[in-house]
Amino acid sequence: MDLELASRLAKPNTTKIILCVLDGLGGLSRPERMRSELGSASIPNLDRLAARSEVGLTVPVGAGITPGSGPGHLALFGYDPLTFDIGRGVLEAVGIDFELGPDDVAARGNFCTLDADGNISDRRAGRIATEITAELLKELAVIKLPGVEILLEPVREHRFVLVLRGKGLGDVVTTTDPQITGVSPLSAKAGDAASAKTAELVNQFVAQAQAIVASHPTANGLVLRGFAKYPHLPQFPQIWGVRAAALAVYPMYRGLAKLVGMTPLACPGGMEEQIESVRARWDDFDYFFVHYKKTDAAGEDGDFERKMHVLEEFDRYVPDLLNLGADVLMIAGDHSTPALMAAHSWHPVPFLLHSKYVREGHAENFNERSCLRGSLGTFPAVDVTPLAMAHAMRLEKYGA
Repeated sequence: MDLELASRLAKPNTTKIILCVLDGLGGLSRPERMRSELGSASIPNLDRLAARSEVGLTVPVGAGITPGSGPGHLALFGYDPLTFDIGRGVLEAVGIDFELGPDDVAARGNFCTLDADGNISDRRAGRIATEITAELLKELAVIKLPGVEILLEPVREHRFVLVLRGKGLGDVVTTTDPQITGVSPLSAKAGDAASAKTAELVNQFVAQAQAIVASHPTANGLVLRGFAKYPHLPQFPQIWGVRAAALAVYPMYRGLAKLVGMTPLACPGGMEEQIESVRARWDDFDYFFVHYKKTDAAGEDGDFERKMHVLEEFDRYVPDLLNLGADVLMIAGDHSTPALMAAHSWHPVPFLLHSKYVREGHAENFNERSCLRGSLGTFPAVDVTPLAMAHAMRLEKYGA
């Protein structure tokens, strides 16, 4: 739905909406099982809920396009990800409450492991502890570049933020992360004339940083991606007329929620703490975005069994989610991360919407096969928010 039309149709109500995003939810069947992670997992609560809900498959960006987490979430929030393209660096920076200035270019950094030939053997350096990343960044603080200030902040585990602060910096810069193993990191290249200075500075930084961390036993390399300046997006609460809150443990998802105007709530633990935070702030908000990361991490690690187990873990919290009493409860994914591929993929993502206005009885289970046959069909993820608002009786009739 066009956001201007959405703001015209939005109407006040006292109804409550919960969007629960299982990061990297979708998967693929393992040949010996002929069932995906969802199809193999024991998830009786989700299965029962699917039988009383409408289900389908969402397409985050477009057919055949593999989305990053940013575009995948933006689509679920109702923003066309092809119109609103936000660099990962900004999302990470905002997520840790770093104040970006108008001249800043931010990038998401990963410490990685390089083999003896300089090729990447582990893109996440064994998911080193955040404390190790912080110590490594202190070592990199000695790096100086002409005409800019270098700001480095740890995010979580192997992730960090690099901010270049200075005049005349463009942000159209290519990634140094090939996002596969067995090859060496890439050189940054400028996508336009205004970004040539930025790309040159990035390559100087990487060269100096590489020399400093080269002797580290695990995190002996680094890659950068998602170069971006701070964007100004239409605000979700103003568009839809709701008070919106975000429950996300990982900074990037907090950052994305903040950029669209949601209020991030403290939730240092897992799903139990997130649900308790929703319960504690129930009267203060109308819309709650709850993020569950473990599915994506297991998929990216290529661990089929672990992804099954974390789906089963989430399933145990479904009764607690239902007991919150939302008028609309949605179970969604920002993209698929099949363990078979150990990476994000283009495959449509299972989706469930529960409200008292659904057409029931179309799904026996919550998995890819059932969702393919569901009443919602295969549809753009950008339609999720309008569907939620309609079921929450928060949209006026269009036309006479």
